[in-house]
Amino acid sequence: MLTKESLEKIDREIAKYPPEMKQSAVMGALHIAQDEHGWLSVSLMDYIAERLGMRPIQVYEVASFYSMYDLQPVGRHKISVCTNISCLLRGSDEIVAHLKKRLGIGFGETTPDGRFTLKEVECLASCGGAPMFQVDRTYYENLTPDRVDEILSGLE
Repeated sequence: MLTKESLEKIDREIAKYPPEMKQSAVMGALHIAQDEHGWLSVSLMDYIAERLGMRPIQVYEVASFYSMYDLQPVGRHKISVCTNISCLLRGSDEIVAHLKKRLGIGFGETTPDGRFTLKEVECLASCGGAPMFQVDRTYYENLTPDRVDEILSGLE
């Protein structure tokens, strides 16, 4: 289900904890699995659960709680928009409206060409740079509609 390289990475995560606490590596294991597959299917989460000696529901709980995990396929670029209070007070609603109009999709949707997925997240811990979003693994702060257009144009 995972490449030898990914399994070795998971084993390194597991080695960070005492043997009886290997389930503590669940977040790292999920990241590694998602990096390889692009998203976390139920069968992939079941595989992680078995490898860590956990019940599948325990892995599902972690994967569904944290917004960095994707439980369905995503586009080539995932745009995670913070809509928490700090970003909202600094204009994230305008950024969200602009993104929805520009991309023609809503939260949880992917553009027909498969380029972009738009995701609403609770907080990305960058309140001082609000409004902000994360594209793939890169943070962009102090957004304006023009800045959003510039960023997206650089990705297309």
